[in-house]
Amino acid sequence: MALTLQTLYVLAAGGERAIEQLDVTANNIANVNTPGFKRILEEEMSQHIPNNKGDAYNLLVFPRFKATHVLLEQGSLKETGNPLDLAIKGEGFFAVRTKAGELYTRNGHFFIDADGRLVDSKGNPVLDIADGEIFLDGTKPVTITKDGVVYQGNEKVAVLKIVAFDSVSPVGNSYYKGSGEPQPTEAEVLQGYLEMSNVDPVKEMVELINAQRRFEMYGNLIRGLDQLNQRSNEIGKV
Repeated sequence: MALTLQTLYVLAAGGERAIEQLDVTANNIANVNTPGFKRILEEEMSQHIPNNKGDAYNLLVFPRFKATHVLLEQGSLKETGNPLDLAIKGEGFFAVRTKAGELYTRNGHFFIDADGRLVDSKGNPVLDIADGEIFLDGTKPVTITKDGVVYQGNEKVAVLKIVAFDSVSPVGNSYYKGSGEPQPTEAEVLQGYLEMSNVDPVKEMVELINAQRRFEMYGNLIRGLDQLNQRSNEIGKV
């Protein structure tokens, strides 16, 4: 009976991992057209609990996710002609100030709000290298150079804060938190462009189908185990 229960625990854990994989893959697909979105990948592992030293009745090997990775490969660049649309070519993120503190994004679809601040699509102010907000005159043309310097006419207004990290973690809405100290980057800023998602929809659909099949497999195994237990109980009554 102990071995049967352990098998049930392992199958249930596998089904839970399949659901998590479905969620991650579905989120990637949902953001295939979101500017600056980076594909998320779950790294899986097997966990042995405990070190059973050959005792078959304590052999627990659970599938689980080891880490969540954000794949930072460059997305395709789409020309929009909008002077406030900015794309980063190379490593790095724009810095924005949110209610949760400073966060980072590759979504350069920016606007000028009613207070004259340069803000992102969620209304959060874009930061300059001094961690200040950037104020612009909406009636004057804006020029932004490849090194992130913002001009209105001949006046230098600000320098965009663009930083890179060894790794980042997603927090939703195409925002990321960085791991470690932010580092300067040699990336170029392209005015009038947006970087599109780096998600390959065909590959993600294949992953979605695989995750669905995996979930169905664990479900079938659990039902089979239940039937086996029922038959064992019937034999025991004879």
